[in-house]
Order: sequence, then structure tokens, then C-alpha cells
Amino acid sequence: MSGESWKLSAFAPKASVQSALLAHDEIDDWDFDLVISGREVAENRPQDWVLEAWYPCKPASAQKHALSSLFEGTAPDITIEKLPDEDWLTLSQQGVEPIRAGRFYVHTPEYADDSSAINFIIPAAQAFGTGQHQTTAGCLEMLGAIKSSGIVARRIADIGTGTGLLGFAGMALWPRAEVTASDIDAVCAQVVEDNAQLNAVALGSGPGEMTMVIAPGMDDPLLQMRGPYDLLIANILAGPLVELAPDFAASVSPGGHVLLAGLLAGDQETAVRRAYKLAGFRQVKRIQRGDWAILWFRRRHAR
Repeated sequence: MSGESWKLSAFAPKASVQSALLAHDEIDDWDFDLVISGREVAENRPQDWVLEAWYPCKPASAQKHALSSLFEGTAPDITIEKLPDEDWLTLSQQGVEPIRAGRFYVHTPEYADDSSAINFIIPAAQAFGTGQHQTTAGCLEMLGAIKSSGIVARRIADIGTGTGLLGFAGMALWPRAEVTASDIDAVCAQVVEDNAQLNAVALGSGPGEMTMVIAPGMDDPLLQMRGPYDLLIANILAGPLVELAPDFAASVSPGGHVLLAGLLAGDQETAVRRAYKLAGFRQVKRIQRGDWAILWFRRRHAR
């Protein structure tokens, strides 16, 4: 899309912008033309952040209200500016650097591959939000650690897949695995299909192929039928992770593994760890990216 493009900006403390990004992730009927991201204002001002949004035409009160509603309490002032006549989707990617995490290098088409890594291309308009960028990088790093530990994953589930990236990464590490990806958002089905084609990932139901379903949590017959899973990945939010702990336990083989992300270190992490301990998991490893915790659990064998 080219022609008119506009940017909305809301300057606020780091915690407020991060909370706004989390609130955005919980909204099912968000206007997909309104692409948002959060970042530091400057490297020497780590607590001063800005929530930015890009829109393909002049924003109206509805777009300003949508952005303001993400903030708790009194929302910061929102500034609006018209951008030069360029590709607004590419503009929305500016400042989003490629992810280098363990064996993986993830970048937009504007960047070249890294010959020393496993490369994935995720196009513009699928920009990693600040938290998602860090949690995605942490998941990729943790997947490499799981592989290096000698774990064999024949069946993998990627719950809340979004772009399909973590499922793709699982396939790269375990090429013969049957991968089932799911998301609650129907838009993701086409996104995953497009990204699979772009990254030469096979779609289908057999070994070395990915199947995509639209479903909340584990609530899909195909998702249930293709289990139990040796490895279940869920980069979503702390609340749903806690609620889904019993369902994940029922969907993972005894001795199988779950990789969880989308939770802030601190109270959210404590709640998630408690829920998975009660569901019969033990923690294997934890890493932290920025304020975000990434957790690897193993399901205990029945006694």
C-alpha cells in the first residue's frame, strides 16, 4: 500500500507502554490497519518510551480512542503526523532490527540472510512488538537449548502461533516432526500460509509438515487428535498460560516438554510457575530477555 500514511505517537513511562502492548494483545477485534509498536525514546533514556501506531489514512477519533484505551488511568497525549508518501507498512518496521537468537536469524525482506544461522523471513506488517520481539528471541534461544539437550520431538504444537515462526523453528530443528500450529485469530491462517511459502516450509499433515488450525487454547478436535505432543510451545500471555495449564498437561506426553513465554518476570512468572507445578510439570530452565521470562518445563511421569 502506498500513498497517504500517518503516525500516532503516545509518550509514556516504560511500564505504561509495556502494559499498553499487553492490553493490545488481549483485544480480539483490533483494527488490523492500525499497526502498533513500542520502543525506548533513546538509548540513554531507558525508562522513557513511546507507543507508536501507523495508519494508511488520516486517523479519526476512533483510532485515537483505540490507542488511548490501551493505557490504564489517564492516557498520555497522542500526536498525529502525516508521513512522506512511502510504503507505510515498511515505515512501521523502521527501528525493528532482525532477531539473532541462538541458531536463528529472523529478519524482514529488507535484510539479507546470515549464512551462519538458520534464517527466517517475516515480512512488514507482521512487526514484532517490543515484548513479542524479546519473547520470540527468548523462545528461539530456548528451542536451541532443548534441541542441544538431546530431546527428540516427533509431535510439536505451537499454540498462539501468530506468524508461524516458532513452529517453523521447531521444524528446522526436528525436520521429521509433525507440527500443529494454532491461533485464536482467523487472520493468522493466511499469514502462516504466506510465511510458509516464503520460507519454504511444507504445509500438510505428515512428518516434516505443518498443519494450521484456528482455535482458542486446545479447543479443536484436530489439535487434540494430533497429540499427545512431545513439545508444546505457547508464546501468549500470562493469564491464558495459567488457565491452560491443565489442558496443556493433558495434551503433552509424560516426560514431554512445554516452552512458555509472554509473561513478565515477577508476579506473572510466579503465577505461571505455580500453575504448571500444580499441573504436574517441573521447571527445567529459565532465561530472561529484558523484563520477560521464558520458561521450559517437563511433564512428570505418572507414578
